[in-house]
Amino acid sequence: MQSSITINYSRLAVGKLSSFNNCSLKSTHQLRRALHQPSTFVLSFPPTLTKTRLTPPSQYIFEKKNYSSTRNMATQTCTITKNSVQMNINKINNEQYFMDLEHTYGAHNYHPLPVVLNRGKGVLVYDVNDKKYYDFLSAYSAVNQGHCHDRLIETMIKQCQTLTLTSRAFHNDLLGKFEEKICKLFNYDKFLPMNSGVEACDTAIKLARRYGYMIKKIPDNQAKIIFAKNNFWGRSLAAISASNDPDSYSKFGPFMPCFESIPYNDISALEEKLKNDPNIAAFMCEPIQGEAGVCVPDDGYLTKVSEICKKYNVLFIADEVQTGLGRTGKWLCVDHENVKPDIICLGKALSGGFYPVSGVLTSNQIMNLIKPGEHGSTYGGNPLAAAIGMTALDILNDENLVSNAEKQGKLLRELLNQKLDKSKVTQIRGKGLLNAIIIDPKYDAWEVCLKLKDNGLLAKPTHGDKIRFAPPLCITSEQIADCANIIAHVIDQL
Repeated sequence: MQSSITINYSRLAVGKLSSFNNCSLKSTHQLRRALHQPSTFVLSFPPTLTKTRLTPPSQYIFEKKNYSSTRNMATQTCTITKNSVQMNINKINNEQYFMDLEHTYGAHNYHPLPVVLNRGKGVLVYDVNDKKYYDFLSAYSAVNQGHCHDRLIETMIKQCQTLTLTSRAFHNDLLGKFEEKICKLFNYDKFLPMNSGVEACDTAIKLARRYGYMIKKIPDNQAKIIFAKNNFWGRSLAAISASNDPDSYSKFGPFMPCFESIPYNDISALEEKLKNDPNIAAFMCEPIQGEAGVCVPDDGYLTKVSEICKKYNVLFIADEVQTGLGRTGKWLCVDHENVKPDIICLGKALSGGFYPVSGVLTSNQIMNLIKPGEHGSTYGGNPLAAAIGMTALDILNDENLVSNAEKQGKLLRELLNQKLDKSKVTQIRGKGLLNAIIIDPKYDAWEVCLKLKDNGLLAKPTHGDKIRFAPPLCITSEQIADCANIIAHVIDQL
């Protein structure tokens, strides 16, 4: 029978361990790298050896224990000599270990599903135990092209070996090409590159305010921006100033002045607001509200928004960060009504999930109001972002992913309408591959998502009773059918 001693591993524990083994370890950093600290380890050794007789070279087994449970994390064979420590570590496949690391060292600003992913390809992702899942969130539509697309990998590696960042203090040979491609694709004059989606929206608001002061002649510091209620465009102070969700804004004030909101999908409320206030510079909304639960407006809503904004000389800003780039079955969601907003915000899938790339598209008249030194970003428009952005757009075009989103989205909604119990699912809605189901309040949407996970499909609830379904745009009809069966099976079990 083996004896054992428990040691608490930390930066000092290596020294204690070497002292315990009566040997001098010069390469203790190898042990630090090999063992994920802080944790508790059990050192086991044959009963024939005693503490004073543990001299190198010897071989011992370290059985790593989770510090909040007794489940094994990994087993390492440790060979100790006078000058080195060599570890042979088996794969750590206990999800709780990784979740506990995040809980201990990370901010608690998210509530993820209890799954730990470590690889993905196309529409599929895999956890640390190698279980396969359909990804029905697509990183909130950032991976429209599918996970780890080969062309994006090739582009990123090639550009990383050439030039990644110059800042905007100098020109680079890719930014102009990227700007030309995206402007011609969407028929706008100019593109201002940023990084995250919230930066793109913030940029749009700055442009609108500048327009209000310089073109509309609104008195200084009185320009107003109107938003649709239940909007979501990020967590910055400006974004939460536009929010009516207490989870976003509570205890983070004071807020941005001159931000007001009206009901979404309410044309009369918009016209009433605009006609009675000459200090309004812009109205900003999502063509489909994603975070609110895939709220699809009435047919003709976006057309009327555009008309009313033009009538009162108010800019129409379309936040297409999530809905754009093929997600709803058109290149832009506003294309469903052939509407051309004054400013378009893009992000997420503009990089295919490889790198933060965002920006705004607008006219010469509006963009030329910004002068050098008045807006920018160190990383915005860098050569790596430009290269990735161009390839991301090419993939959407070359692989017909926009039309595939339209086709597969229709199929998904048809199958769900056929298969789902209407007493449990009260509504199925969406466009393209941006869809949601509404769960009857007597059921818990979070629990439904846990059951979906157990059956191999990952989705997240939003605002209580809504579950968003948004797989990568490369999904096939066969995969859609499989996923519809999974969803139906879970709903039937409620």
